[in-house]
Amino acid sequence: MELVEATADDLDALVARWYALAEAMEPHDELNELVYADVEEVPEDGFRAHLEDEDITDYLVVHEGETVGFVTLRVGQHPSREYSQYCRIVNLAIDEGHRNRGHGAAVVDRVRELARDLGCDHLKVSCEWENEGARRFYRDTGFREKQVDFAQPLE
Repeated sequence: MELVEATADDLDALVARWYALAEAMEPHDELNELVYADVEEVPEDGFRAHLEDEDITDYLVVHEGETVGFVTLRVGQHPSREYSQYCRIVNLAIDEGHRNRGHGAAVVDRVRELARDLGCDHLKVSCEWENEGARRFYRDTGFREKQVDFAQPLE
């Protein structure tokens, strides 16, 4: 398994995979409701902006020459903390037909290596509280629950 940094040529693939991930998150909370009826309506602007942002990088997950998912990473810092340089996994999705084969765990292992190379001292990730599968996956790959995010719609 390898992570291949995405380019402008990969925008369609990133948007399609992001949309599938976003659809899978909809049932977990009303705040996840998509505004796009289908993937064709999703603008490429979001991922195009990633290509220009030095703190965000999208990678295609490639196994034996086939793209099987994607991961989005963002680096940042908490300057007042001992562990101050972080790498956040913003998105991680393995295509439906390639799940439960170790690809996700391999991605996390590779992200650890990348983060160390970037000078980071810890990884961060968040997932939907009701998504027990994701919570179990992150625990199984060495993450621990650290904090809880709260959200409130403003109507």
